[in-house]
Amino acid sequence: MPIYEYQCNVCGHTLEALQKMSEAALTECPECHKAALQKLVSSTSFQLKGTGWYETDFKTKKPSDSKTDKSSPTTPTSSGDTAPSTAKTDTDKK
Repeated sequence: MPIYEYQCNVCGHTLEALQKMSEAALTECPECHKAALQKLVSSTSFQLKGTGWYETDFKTKKPSDSKTDKSSPTTPTSSGDTAPSTAKTDTDKK
């Protein structure tokens, strides 16, 4: 149920009321008991949480480009750097 905000045009009293959307708007001020309540327009106080609510949830992910050169395989060295692979292939056995 939404929370509506009201203000009295006579005494200036403001109040919030939890009402169903189908209920009639309040008219009588609880402070001065005059029929002078007016519904105010206020900002919402809810957040949309979970997946599907953000711009990034709808974008397709592109395959990431590999930053390594696939033409020459590399092997890690003892220092953590990569060096060209020295493995022998079938063409090296001649």
